Amino acid sequence: MALAGEVGLRLLLCPVTSNVVVRTACCSVGTVFPVYSTFKAIEERDRNEQQRWLLYWAAYGTFSVAEVFADKILFWFPPYYYMKFAFLVWLQCPSGNGARHLYMNCLRPFLLKHQRRLDQIVGLIYGELNKFVSAHEEEFLFARRLVTGIYTSANGLLSDSAHPQEGQNIAAIEAPGNQNQESESGHDD
Repeated sequence: MALAGEVGLRLLLCPVTSNVVVRTACCSVGTVFPVYSTFKAIEERDRNEQQRWLLYWAAYGTFSVAEVFADKILFWFPPYYYMKFAFLVWLQCPSGNGARHLYMNCLRPFLLKHQRRLDQIVGLIYGELNKFVSAHEEEFLFARRLVTGIYTSANGLLSDSAHPQEGQNIAAIEAPGNQNQESESGHDD
């Protein structure tokens, strides 16, 4: 186990592959593990874990929005992705309680201060989205039928290729010489 940890750490810190590896690690640590942990908290109906992961997603979402704007500048800073990785680990660690700390000290006060205005903006956006969906309902239904048809066709093709019917395309499997021998033996009679 120590060898695997050492190899992982060397791979993460290796200058040749570090950018790809650390970005993949950020994605995995930032979303894959939390999605599964959120699933477990929901399925087990553990209220403490549910609250922990809700706080994480609030902090992660806020970080993601800020990163959209800051990433264009920060990605040039070489240790940026290492710092991001450490930050994402800190957000999740129960001992550090990073997500709770960020939520209680930064996000919650900001949202409480601007709640009335944010409610108006969210209401306006939902209203406009509802109008848009209503105005384009036929297009959405068409797209849904199209995607469902493609999925059904692809699923059928995949299941047919995984389990071909017996006797189907036997000639394609046989060697070309065998087919010629059969046709020549038919002429000899």
